[in-house]
Amino acid sequence: MAAIRSLKTIQLDALRETANIGAGHAATALSQLTGTMIMIKVPSITVASLEELPSQFTPAEEPVAAILMHMLGDLTGRTMLVFPKPTVMRLAELMLRRPVGSSTAFSELETSAIKEAGNILSGAYMNALSDFLGMLLLPSPPSLVIDMSSAVLASAAGGAVADPDAILCVESEFQLMETQQSLRGFFLLLPDPASLQVMLRALRLA
Repeated sequence: MAAIRSLKTIQLDALRETANIGAGHAATALSQLTGTMIMIKVPSITVASLEELPSQFTPAEEPVAAILMHMLGDLTGRTMLVFPKPTVMRLAELMLRRPVGSSTAFSELETSAIKEAGNILSGAYMNALSDFLGMLLLPSPPSLVIDMSSAVLASAAGGAVADPDAILCVESEFQLMETQQSLRGFFLLLPDPASLQVMLRALRLA
């Protein structure tokens, strides 16, 4: 099976540009919702294995919040947004227009705000990818999981990952312009086996 690891730098660069377009749309939507200027950029896209990923998310084995969606349409699989826990609490505060430090627990309000932020981000990335590949990608409603990063990845994979050594990881950097704060999260694309093949073919032609 052709692995996504065989993608050339030029194809990964094209994907990064595509992700940056999605990030731009997401930043606009989040800025409007939160009433504060947010910029999002994509410093890097990597192809990593399930084992390699946890150390990228948090320096130690600390809890992360993951917003999980099923990808439907021409490509199927799962997508996951992963944030360190302090980052996701800050994101909830922004979405709820609350002061820094006011959100400390995942109440129903926080959970719903985080899912909404995940919806916007994943939707924007999937739309950009749809346009780039010329395929229809639709996100399912999001679910939120809070656990250690390795447990989160194991539950997301659920044994259905096409290639556990080849997960597309889009690093996303959020810059909050008012407070000059920078937050980091990761968007993971875990296509089903058949969809991975379709995606690789489309990328090689792109």
